[in-house]
Amino acid sequence: MTLYQLFATTPKAMEGILAAEIEALGGRNVQQKMAGVAFQGDLELAYKACLWLRTANRILLLLGSFEVRSQQDLYDGVKNIDWFEHLAPEDSLAVSFSSKNNPAINNTHFGALKVKDAIVDQMRSRFDKRPNIDTERPSIRVNVYLHNETAQLSLDLSGESLHKRGIRDISIAAPIKENLAAAMLLRCGWPEMAARGCSLLDPMCGSGTLLLEGAMMAADYAPGLLRDYFGFLGWKKHDAGLWQTLLTEAGLRSEAGLKKMPVIAGYDQDRRTVAIALQHVENAGLQGKIHVERRDIADAAAAESWPKGLVVCNPPYGERLGDEEQTAELYRRFGQVLKHSFGGWQAAMIISNPELGFRLGIRSQKPITLFNGALECKLLRFRIEEKAFFEPKPRSQEERLEQIGRRSQAPDAGAQAEMFANRLLKNQKKLDKWLTQNRISCYRLYDADLPEYAVAVDVYQGEKTWVNVQEYESPKTIDPHKANQRLTGIMAEIPRVLNISAEQVFLKIRRKQKNTDQYEKLGESGRFHVVEEGGCKFWVNFEDYLDTGLFLDHRPMRLLIQQQAAGKRFLNLFAYTGSASVHAVKGGAISSLTVDMSNTYLDWAKRNFDLNGIGGDHRLLRTNCLQWLAEQAARPDRPQFELIFLDPPTFSNSKKMDEAFDIQNDHVALLHHAGALLAPGGVLYFSTNFRRFKLDDQALPELKIEDISAATIAADFARNPKIHYCWRISR
Repeated sequence: MTLYQLFATTPKAMEGILAAEIEALGGRNVQQKMAGVAFQGDLELAYKACLWLRTANRILLLLGSFEVRSQQDLYDGVKNIDWFEHLAPEDSLAVSFSSKNNPAINNTHFGALKVKDAIVDQMRSRFDKRPNIDTERPSIRVNVYLHNETAQLSLDLSGESLHKRGIRDISIAAPIKENLAAAMLLRCGWPEMAARGCSLLDPMCGSGTLLLEGAMMAADYAPGLLRDYFGFLGWKKHDAGLWQTLLTEAGLRSEAGLKKMPVIAGYDQDRRTVAIALQHVENAGLQGKIHVERRDIADAAAAESWPKGLVVCNPPYGERLGDEEQTAELYRRFGQVLKHSFGGWQAAMIISNPELGFRLGIRSQKPITLFNGALECKLLRFRIEEKAFFEPKPRSQEERLEQIGRRSQAPDAGAQAEMFANRLLKNQKKLDKWLTQNRISCYRLYDADLPEYAVAVDVYQGEKTWVNVQEYESPKTIDPHKANQRLTGIMAEIPRVLNISAEQVFLKIRRKQKNTDQYEKLGESGRFHVVEEGGCKFWVNFEDYLDTGLFLDHRPMRLLIQQQAAGKRFLNLFAYTGSASVHAVKGGAISSLTVDMSNTYLDWAKRNFDLNGIGGDHRLLRTNCLQWLAEQAARPDRPQFELIFLDPPTFSNSKKMDEAFDIQNDHVALLHHAGALLAPGGVLYFSTNFRRFKLDDQALPELKIEDISAATIAADFARNPKIHYCWRISR
């Protein structure tokens, strides 16, 4: 028996649910990873995973792994596989490629082409014939994941995402994917409830996804049974007999399960949506097993003969659909329906706005985090019983009138978008000469100049022009529908005004951060790009982190460090991605020490060093800066530096630190220790972005402190002179 290394992908936060499914199928050595689960199994288990896993996206079969330090390494590593074992010359293939933290190959399209070339060249050299490329339904789909310098080469046995059950043929607004619906039901314990004969009701059923997933679980119905395509069907090692045996077995199990189905019903107020749901029920062969009818949420109720069970739904989130007030009213009405018509039942819903959940007036169990696409949501679960009921405080009449007044005074969205476009053009024209004279290619173009458009727009120019848009989170008093309209206008106008593709514009929402998640990762694209500043090159990333890797407001400080670094020993504390260190080395620093506590950022700094050919006596140190400074300052032979840059976070309570750090409370000790490391005649530059910061110079009599904030604000940040504060400090 051949034992394969397998990996099942899944949306973030669903790894635990998927791992339990794999263990139930008989998977060996099951290990949860980020957005997936690694496991071992034979070919039969791999087929079962494709057929039976409800929360997976794809099933990957590992063919090999190898080091990639160059483009040639990738080509050679792929070509070392005997591809004739997997496909014939007349077959077809497709390649999917992703890269993370590999400077040699960060363009996914280029990486995919290199993989394809290696396979095609091997087949052509042996058979004088090459396989075709088919991106839709190839004979095999090859998957390569390049992380740092290690490439994992796999076959995608699923072929296309497993959430596609072969049932849905019509799409409606705000759908929920089948594997997310399955995760909701599994988290609520629906399979166990169904086995006890409990009922399932979705009073806002849309196209019927939750109903269909619930019915398939209740009927022991394999989610992949109706699919007509999998990635292994054209694979040379495919065992058609084994696959047919598994299909036959799954068919018999569903036939037996359908004979003992519980009540499953759905309502929706939209006639067209009900028709779509009924079509999906028919596509699944579940006519007579799922009841769907047109009914308003206010009239949702269970028939007297239905056993009590689970009310589950995916209601509007108040972010993409409808008006905030209307959505809030919908939740209030839904709460009343649950209280009056479903006593003794359980209920569950997925929601992104906790305020809307509060409107139900029913206390929930501990929320469970799930993701609907990129949107973080909470799965709320309730027991519909009187002790959980409360009366949510309604909005005051004054609040309603105030919001109505704001809406009535708002200008036309099209006219506002034109105002924004004109301001972009005006700012660009104003900055053009200054940018050219100072050879600046990365700059802030717009910073909430118009109150209606509270965003920052940063331009990064490299082999392409990229734009990073940061939306300052709107106050809760702002109508989210209007805010979304304006944001849509912004994202449409920027590519037009700057004459770039919309794919080169990236959006982030800069919310007030919780103490524990201010540096939380946003994505896993692994796409980095090179930009230049003052003769230095830097890797930037627009998708995976809140910040890009290069703080543009600190450009004057980095250039000042470059100008003053010649012949000096340089210390960079809380170094982030090491950009100030690169400038110091470029300016002639004889040595440098770059200190940060984050592996991610020091790896990034190392890549920046490599990009600029930096080696020798220029070191990177991963440690707690606060603890390290205190220890070094206490040494009789403490190290000395002629130039120090200190740019600490405003707040940090990282698990890697013994105590929380607060810049206002802790800056005196921080500066005292940093000042102790200054060589005679040395200079310490201290900076903070904390707007309400007050420097206690009276507590630091041994230091000479000069406020140079105004001199460190460049023309592109002149509209916001409090973007940061900066001091020149000497002994």
